[in-house]
Amino acid sequence: MSDKTKGGRLPSAASDEGYAQRYRDNPPPSPERRRFLTGTAAVGMAAGAGGLFTGGRELLASNPDSLPPNVPDWSRYLGAGVDAYPYGAPVEFESHVVRRSVEWLTATTESSVNFTPIHEMDGFVTPNGLCFERHHGGMAIIPPDDYRLMINGLVERPLIFTLQDLMRFPPESRFHFLECAANSGMEWRGAQLNGVQYTHGMIHCVYYTGVPLKTLLNEAGIKTSGKWILAEGADSSGMTRSIPLEKALDDCLVAYSQNGERLRAEQGYPIRLVVPGWEGNMWVKWLRRLEVGDQPWYHREETSKYTDLLPDGSARKFTWTMDAKSVITSPSPEKPMLSEGPQVIKGLAWSGHGKIARVDVSTDGGINWQPARLHEPVLSKSLTFFSLPWSWSGGEALLQSRAVDDTGYVQPQMAALQEARGVNSIYHNNSVQTWLVNANGAVDNVRLG
Repeated sequence: MSDKTKGGRLPSAASDEGYAQRYRDNPPPSPERRRFLTGTAAVGMAAGAGGLFTGGRELLASNPDSLPPNVPDWSRYLGAGVDAYPYGAPVEFESHVVRRSVEWLTATTESSVNFTPIHEMDGFVTPNGLCFERHHGGMAIIPPDDYRLMINGLVERPLIFTLQDLMRFPPESRFHFLECAANSGMEWRGAQLNGVQYTHGMIHCVYYTGVPLKTLLNEAGIKTSGKWILAEGADSSGMTRSIPLEKALDDCLVAYSQNGERLRAEQGYPIRLVVPGWEGNMWVKWLRRLEVGDQPWYHREETSKYTDLLPDGSARKFTWTMDAKSVITSPSPEKPMLSEGPQVIKGLAWSGHGKIARVDVSTDGGINWQPARLHEPVLSKSLTFFSLPWSWSGGEALLQSRAVDDTGYVQPQMAALQEARGVNSIYHNNSVQTWLVNANGAVDNVRLG
C-alpha cells in the first residue's frame, strides 16, 4: 500500500453548543495521537449509532421491551398533537444533523462559515435549515416592506424595484448547487480534517425561484457600452462582485425563494443573486444594487480574496466556474463501517459546466474503477446523487470517486492539480478525495503519495 498521510478527527456532538464546548475542552489531537484515536473513535461511533451490527442484524438495542414480539409504548397510547409545532421540526432522534462550524477557521461570528452535513443527506436536495452559508459582516435582517433593488449605470432607464414589484414578474424555478470557492481548500497541502462535513460541506443544492436577471436588465435597457454588472449586497460588509454581462443575460436569477419557501435570513432574505455553476461568493446575498459598467471593478473580494495564487507569485483571476467534482459521503469519517458484507457506497457529484455524465468509484485507491449509478434527476449545474453496491470483506480499502461531466472534463487527482497550480492556493480544489477504511471499520481522510 502507498504511504498515506491522515487528517485529524474533529469531535462531534448533538448540538452546536455541545460541539463548541467539547472543542474548547478537547482541541484536535496531536499528529502522534491521531492514529491511536481513530480506532477508539470508531468503536464509540458504532455504539452511539444504537448498537453493534453483524451481518445486517442489530445485536444490542437501547430498549429490548420495544422489540418484537412485544408491543412498544408508541403503539399503545395516543401520540402527541402536531399543532404545537406550527412550522414543523425534525424528530428529536435526528437532532445531531446540523450545520457545524470550525472555531479556528473564522475569527468571529460576524465573519463565519457553517458546513452542510452532506454525510446525512439522502438525495441531492439540501433542506433549508442545513444549507451551507458564509457571511462576511453578520446576517442582515431586512424588513420586506423596506427592501429596494436599484439598477443604475450604463442603462437607458435607472430603476428601483420593491419586493412586490419583483414578484409581479413571471417566475422561473431551477435546481442549482452553490459551492464556496474555498470548499476543500484546507486540503491543498495534505489531509487535514477527518470529516466529510468539514472537508467538502461548503455546498448546498436547492430549488430556487425568482426572476431571470435578464428580464430586469431588459426593463432598464442596457446601453451598447455595457459589458459588466456589479452586484452589491446590503449587509455591513458591502459585498460586491463583477459579473460579465454574458453570464448575467444567460442563466442568472434574482431569487426570493428556495425549496418552496422564502429565503432564510442567512441565505439573503428577501433577495439574493443566483449565478449557476459559478463560485458562491458571486451569489451576492441581500442584493440591493446592480450597476452596469464597461469593465470589471476589481473590488476587494475579487482581488484580495477569491484568486488562485500560483507558485511564481502571480494569481489566476476570473476563475469563476466550479469544475467537476465528487465525494463519497458514506462510508466517510462520520459514517464508519458497522458490519462486513453487503454495503452501499453513496456520494454526490456536480459540475459548474453542466450535467454529470458519469461517476466512477474505486475501492483500491484508483487502480480499478467501476461506474456508479446516477440517481435521477440528473440536472445541469446541480448536485447529482450516486451509489454503488459493495461487499466489504473487513480489510483495508481505499475509496475514491471520480466525476466526468458532459463536456468530457474528468475530475483530477491532487497530484495533477498541484503540478499545475502549486500548493499556495485555498480555492478551487476539485481533486479526487480518498477515504481509508480501516480493518476496525473506522474511516480516515488520507492523501496517497
